[in-house]
Amino acid sequence: MSVESRPAPSAVPSAARARRDPAAVLGRLTALPGRADRLTHLEQLPARPAVTADWPAWTDPTLLASYTGKGVVRPWAHQVAVAEAAHRGEHVVVSTGTASGKSLAYLLPTLSAIRAARGPRGQRGALVLYLAPTKALAHDQWAAIHALGLDVRTSTHDGDSTTEEREWTRDHAEYVLTNPDMLHRSLLPGHERWTQFFRSLRFVVVDECHHYRGVFGAHVAQVLRRLRRICAAYGASPTFILASATVADPDVTARRMTGLDVTTVTADGSPRGDVAVAMWEPPLTSYTGENGAPVRRPATAETADLLADLVVEDVRTLAFVRSRTGVETVARRAGELVAEVDPSLAGRIDSYRGGYLPEERRDLEDALRSGRLLGMAATNALELGIDVSGLDAVLVTGYPGTRAAFWQQVGRAGRDGGGALGMFVARDDPLDTYLVHHPDALLGRPVEGTVFDTDNPYVLGPHLCAAAQELPITAADFAMFGPRTREVLASLVERGLLRRRPAGWFWTDRSRAADLADIRSTGDRQVALVEAGTGRVVGTVDGGRAHGTAHTGAIYLHRGETWLVEELDLDEHVATLRRTEVDHTTSAREVTDITIVAEEEYADWGPCRVSLGRVEVTSQVTSYLRRRARTGEVIDETPLDLPPRTLATTAVWWTVPDAVLAPMLASAALEVADLPGAAHAAEHCSIGLLPLFATCDRWDIGGVSTARHPDTGVLTVFVHDGHPGGAGFAERGYRTAAAWLRATRATIAACECASGCPSCIQSPKCGNGNDPLDKRGAVALLDALLAGAPVDPG
Repeated sequence: MSVESRPAPSAVPSAARARRDPAAVLGRLTALPGRADRLTHLEQLPARPAVTADWPAWTDPTLLASYTGKGVVRPWAHQVAVAEAAHRGEHVVVSTGTASGKSLAYLLPTLSAIRAARGPRGQRGALVLYLAPTKALAHDQWAAIHALGLDVRTSTHDGDSTTEEREWTRDHAEYVLTNPDMLHRSLLPGHERWTQFFRSLRFVVVDECHHYRGVFGAHVAQVLRRLRRICAAYGASPTFILASATVADPDVTARRMTGLDVTTVTADGSPRGDVAVAMWEPPLTSYTGENGAPVRRPATAETADLLADLVVEDVRTLAFVRSRTGVETVARRAGELVAEVDPSLAGRIDSYRGGYLPEERRDLEDALRSGRLLGMAATNALELGIDVSGLDAVLVTGYPGTRAAFWQQVGRAGRDGGGALGMFVARDDPLDTYLVHHPDALLGRPVEGTVFDTDNPYVLGPHLCAAAQELPITAADFAMFGPRTREVLASLVERGLLRRRPAGWFWTDRSRAADLADIRSTGDRQVALVEAGTGRVVGTVDGGRAHGTAHTGAIYLHRGETWLVEELDLDEHVATLRRTEVDHTTSAREVTDITIVAEEEYADWGPCRVSLGRVEVTSQVTSYLRRRARTGEVIDETPLDLPPRTLATTAVWWTVPDAVLAPMLASAALEVADLPGAAHAAEHCSIGLLPLFATCDRWDIGGVSTARHPDTGVLTVFVHDGHPGGAGFAERGYRTAAAWLRATRATIAACECASGCPSCIQSPKCGNGNDPLDKRGAVALLDALLAGAPVDPG
């Protein structure tokens, strides 16, 4: 919200402010000076009527009375379908829209079973384990169960729980709410203390199952297999209920995650109000970035303006921002803007992200629900099924990685059944630029399938060690853990991590095997961020990401406070920070080399070739850039001296032989000197577009390009997974290579810049300073590659 476009205080009297139709507000926002061209597309999603069904006959009477007392006269049809399947003992996955009442679908059979199976003196007879990807969601579910007024003994079991609370949960709780990490680190290794719990476990609820993708998804899948194994050892076979608002092929995802056949429920019987979805592109500015390229106004600055505008209009708004730093920046700037219009609104905008203390998170969640806050900037920590009904609008700052996540975030608005506004604010990025000008790629396609590889040996190995410590592994477990189990076990024995005996494979180390698998990080030890002088811990960051986010000179934001990293000690895993006030942000640069270990699959596209295989990537952070916070303008670049890191992973790569390049060079479509820049530009843009085809983030993948790679002997462009062993992203790129690379070519060709910019071929993490880059050459190179590509199906 620029100064000249800000409404005068008298325009919206605070004493008479009333809720307004968000779509109508959008019309007023676009009518402000300089705003008309920023709205690139508006789509209206019509309202949907409800489809209801009768309550199941077996529903617990007290539970039924509680729901009807809250106004739920008849459940929606999909809720009953899920509940009936689970009651019959069928494993079931429900994939219906955001705010479609999936909680009732699994609470109905689980709470009824708990109450029906109690002994004469109230002893536990049927227990439920609820798994959520975040603490906030688990606590929200606890509050929802508590609000039903039943005498079900419900407890959360997470990192915030005291020793006394954990002991009570183990001995008395009937409905335990936890997360996969606590199941992995606490319940399963301590199963002998939890014997009665596992013996009586009747249901396992896996909420927001689409969240478990990539390496994290592979870890969670193995944790669930270990859970099934422990339950079987105690004579139990729990029924699994999986839920997600946004997952394609839910049956495939659920089977891959649990290893079990499932019943699938996808027909949504819940009503929905009208939803207006707007695509918004910030304008080009007069500032320049690297190599003089034009830059757009930062999406965070645009989001801060829009958030402030909507709050002033009394539209309750949630702004999703990709990074923690971005969240803090948006909340702070929006607060400054509304304070200039109406000082009473200054305290009604806040931020929410991971890394806050538990009490901070709870207070923010309550403030958002109650309406004490009119606006909030948040990371995807609030993307999931936390009850924040009453929101009118959602701002999505940058593509969140998947269409599933986009609809999950937009679905936070309109949860009271009224109309809603969802706005996608594009970053200066190839994928975002492509989407705002090709909206059907986002709004007109189904959500993606959830990608993860349960056979990744870097994931399977640590979980086999953990399973062996829990109970010795036998040949009977091979079917549960997958086809690579025997091979990986042999490797673990060779490395001395397991011992082979006639009775099976045993863990003999005295240390905790569960510590080998850090299911939430990239595999590196966490780095603590501490305040200089006091030693107070401000936050943490994954060790693998510390090189890029907590290096000396980096700027780190926490709840509106700006910190300067003074030192990164990799030996002690500590970064020292000091409070400061600056007007810039930082971003790291790194250089990368790649070696082909094995080509596992390939497809010939005429004389060109697309391949999938195992590679070894060596990378090193070499410098960092400082940029103006409000404009994105580059201030300077500072060198860093950090050690290289080596990653064994999976990559997709494509080659263009000299025979194809020769006529292009002869016709001057390409110059020999331009080949590295053409390959480099195509690499950058293809990395930017892969998240449209694979469930990944741009920062989950990397790339290397060269006019002549030593392992292929020809021009080669690589895109690789950023996780040990691979996460399935490069494989997905290989499977959809024709569509992916055609979209890459279209993005480069359509960009309005003259010779390349962040919206097409420049990368924010390029270790070579985005040089050389050849936009025209990249289009010619991709044309040559795609000439022999298969036709896109459908």
